[in-house]
Amino acid sequence: MSVLLASVHRLPGIPGLPDGIGPNREPAVVTDASHAPSPTASPTRRSAADPTSVPESGPGTFTVATAGADNTDAGRPYRVEVEDGTGVDPDEAAAQIAAILNHDQGWSRGGVAFRRVADSSATLVIRIATPDTADAICATGGLDTGGELNCRVGGTVAVNLKRWQLGSPEFDGPPEEYRALIINHEVGHWLGYDHRGCPGPGEPAPVMMQQIKGLDGCVSNAWPYAPDGTFHDGPEVP
Repeated sequence: MSVLLASVHRLPGIPGLPDGIGPNREPAVVTDASHAPSPTASPTRRSAADPTSVPESGPGTFTVATAGADNTDAGRPYRVEVEDGTGVDPDEAAAQIAAILNHDQGWSRGGVAFRRVADSSATLVIRIATPDTADAICATGGLDTGGELNCRVGGTVAVNLKRWQLGSPEFDGPPEEYRALIINHEVGHWLGYDHRGCPGPGEPAPVMMQQIKGLDGCVSNAWPYAPDGTFHDGPEVP
């Protein structure tokens, strides 16, 4: 089926996939199997939410979150959009994302300031979309996300609605915490961070680790920083 990407709420002059920015580099496309369920995973760790309640497709139009928009010049401007018909309230989702980005263990702990906007000043757009629409967004970067993965293409983060609502059977925590991993991981790529491996048995998995592929002795973790401010890092992944 054809999936429209143009938003009825899209502001003039803003392409569907704006160019990304980052202090280190500007990788064009990143997709992460850390946000997809494993076909062999145990169902005991899956959210109790009914997966049939998550629509597979939508109209491809988005509503921009407007509550709490900040018109100052402080911080990196980002915009939150939710696909119409998903049942997710854009302003509520935006409030959750803001809490994640500004959490004392989030990227702000490292000195990155974020500012939520509702206009064309956004250099990062976070879109919560049905699996089909997320696939279409990711396909613009040549990715086959199979209705399961999130991705980051340029300055757009596509959050698969299924992952947002249900979490992942491989993550040892509730969907609400897994949302933090989705946002922190994908925004981490936008900031210029690459994938990392497990630093050692029993250690928290770096947020940039593809945790769904196996923890290698680490434990699930959704945050870039520890409560004491230590950055959760690990070896580079070839």
